Formats: sequence, C-alpha cells, structure tokens
Amino acid sequence: MNRGDKRHYHFVGVAGVGMSAIAQVALEQGNTVTGSDRDNDAGEALDVIRKLRIAGVKFVPQDGTGVNKKTAGVVVSTAIEKDNPDVLAAERLGIPLIHRSGMLAKFLDGTSCIAITGTSGKSTVTGMIGWILDQLGADPVVVNGAPILNWVDEKTVGNVRYGSSNLWVVEADESDKSLLKYHPDWAVITNVSKDHFALDETLELFKTFSRQVKKGRVSIIDQPDLLRSFNPQIAVGHSNFVYKDIEFVVPVAGKHNAENAFFAVMLCERLGFPLDQIRKALISFKGIQRRLEMIGEARGITVIDDYGHNPVKIKAAWLAVEQARKKVIGVWRPHGYRPLVTMMDELVSVFTEICRPSDCLFIMPVYDAGGTADRSIKSEKLVELLRNKNIPASYSPDVDGLIAKISDVAVEGDVVIVMGARDPYLPQMARRILKSIRTRE
Repeated sequence: MNRGDKRHYHFVGVAGVGMSAIAQVALEQGNTVTGSDRDNDAGEALDVIRKLRIAGVKFVPQDGTGVNKKTAGVVVSTAIEKDNPDVLAAERLGIPLIHRSGMLAKFLDGTSCIAITGTSGKSTVTGMIGWILDQLGADPVVVNGAPILNWVDEKTVGNVRYGSSNLWVVEADESDKSLLKYHPDWAVITNVSKDHFALDETLELFKTFSRQVKKGRVSIIDQPDLLRSFNPQIAVGHSNFVYKDIEFVVPVAGKHNAENAFFAVMLCERLGFPLDQIRKALISFKGIQRRLEMIGEARGITVIDDYGHNPVKIKAAWLAVEQARKKVIGVWRPHGYRPLVTMMDELVSVFTEICRPSDCLFIMPVYDAGGTADRSIKSEKLVELLRNKNIPASYSPDVDGLIAKISDVAVEGDVVIVMGARDPYLPQMARRILKSIRTRE
C-alpha cells in the first residue's frame, strides 16, 4: 500500500474527531503531522489531545507558526474561519489549503472503498462494518467520525484502525456536502431527514452521492421500504432481529441500533461474507463513543452520554433509554445557532412527543464555536416554546448549578442522558454528574 509522500501536513483544529482521524491516517502513511487547536492553546487537558501526542502529532500554537515553506498542505474543516492565523499564514506563503474531505479523498485513491453516510447512524454503521470485517480477517483501514469502543484504550483515540489491506471503510459526512468528493466501490445510506439542510436538499444530496457509487449499495434511497417490515425485538441494552432465518443479536441499545446493524449485516453479506460469521462478529461489538455510551451507575441511577443533536437522533436516544425507567432526566446542548434556528419547529415537536410528565429536560446555552453566526435566537427561545406546551423544560446556563440540580432530583430507577455535539466537555460533564450522584449524602 502507498504510504504517502513523507510530507509535512499541518492540521487546524486537529482535536476535532473528524480532523483527528485524518491526522492519524496521515501519520500512518509516513507523513509528519503538526496540529493546532484552540483548546490546547487554552491549556485544556482534553484526552484526545493527549492521545494524538502519543500517536506522533506535534502540537503548536494556533498563531501561524506551525506553517512554513516546507509544509505540503494545511488541512482545514468547514468550521475553520477564513481569518484563522494558520489559514492566513498558508495563504501568505502559498501553501495549499486542503479540506479534510479532500485529504481523505487523496488517501482513498486506488483503494477499494466502502463509504457510509446518512443523516443519522453513519458513525455506528461505519464502526459495525469495520469491526465485523476486522473480526472476519479482512484487515481493513477504518476511518470513522467517532471512536469505536472496541479500539479505544489509554493511548488510542479509537476512531482509526489502520489495517494492511486495500479495503477502506470510511464515514462520509453530509453536513457540508463533502461526501460528494468520494466515489466509493460500495456504500450505505442509512436515512434522510432535515438537519443541516432542508429535507428536499438533503434528499437530492444523497441521490447525487448514490450515483457516484461504483459497485453496489445498501440504501434507503434505492429501497425506501427497506425498513418497513423490519421488526426487531427490543430489550433493555440490546435487541434481536431475524434476517434470512438467522437471528442476530445487537449488543447496543435501541431500535435505531438494530436498524444500523441491519444495514451493516446486509453490506457485509454483499461483500461475500457468510451470515453466520457476520452474526458471530457482531455480538462482540461494544458500540461507539458518545452513542448511548454508558458512563456508569450510582445509587440505582444510570448516566449516559450521547451525541444526539438533531430531532431524529434525540428521539432515538431518548426512547432507547426510557425503557423500565421511572423518569428520564435529559440534558441537551444545541451545537450551533444556525442548526437551532433551522430545526426549531422539529425540536419543539420531538421534545413534546417524547417528554413524559415525570421527565425533566434541561436546555443548555448554544455551543458557540466563534465565527460570524447570527446569535439572535438562543436556547431560551426553545425553552419558552416548550414551556408553552407544558413540557418540563428549564434553561440551564450554569454547569455547576445544573449538576447539583440533577443530583438533587435523580432517584433510584432514573436515567440521566447528556446529549449534544461539538462541545468537547459534554462527556466530562456526564462524568461529573455521575460523581455528584455517587457522593451525594
């Protein structure tokens, strides 16, 4: 396999999960990688930064000094502002700016690629397929948008597995339409719903991507009734379904994860692997970090961390955890001002649908990543609309106060679920909630 050109690449915002994955691949291919990140400059001890250092990423201040005439490219994401010091340094020196999706497309050249996309579930399906193929001896390269718990340890981020074969399994991001840079051999399209774009625009985006797939796909676009008769048996913490007379056990919670597993099984079957072997491999899948991730239990109260940031994901996560629970204590943080405005009506609808009178919902301030966003609509507006519908929602700007409040109201048999994207401190907050409950007098 081509191990790259042994060049120097600089990654801006390298601690982001998607960026960290591409940076790790660049390292595995023999390149030198430097990275800058605002959290690192602020002295924040994020676990991903520690692990990237172990992997070989050299962290430098985000002030332009990490870019020099020997830099082959400065890798950015859509979230990086045009006036970022590293971006300005690259422009001044004539260094190419490479979008992270373009960097991944460069690595995929000449490989046999499986790309997984969809509005929801793509990280989990990517992880499931990657894990199954690993267990079946295919030795794939897996590049995911979230860490796979089977591969996470004290030194490893877990969102990349660098195998020796030419088979690559990658998550294709639809949020900025960068999935259109890929022309995979195989693909999975899990579902279509309104999130970053209007529904019609999202549907057309996935149709365009579907036409770029070379060999075959398992796609809700091609088979809109694919899940209509899918009837998994849902239990607390797992599910079962039957496909071609074989019963599959899905070791992660929720109907949505049964559907994710169904997609993964069908894709691996199309690659030529026997269903009985696929079944055995799936049983040992541990799940995805921040996808209904069990943080722990104390005093009979369960704390879960989840990435749910759009209405479809929020509903799926909430329904998955409410089984056999006295009440759900939900914490949600909007991941941006534009998404909050775009999805406001759908968010009101879904929270109105899923929140029972006994449940509690705490809405945190919008996660502000900087830039030129319109900040006129805030979390308080969502809370106001929900309270007008008699939903037990509260605006919670003070993290310490929120943790104390949850510790006070949670009782044995409850579940606390922390949800949201982008904010790297939400997992830490979930662990603080668990600690507070554990130490409560």
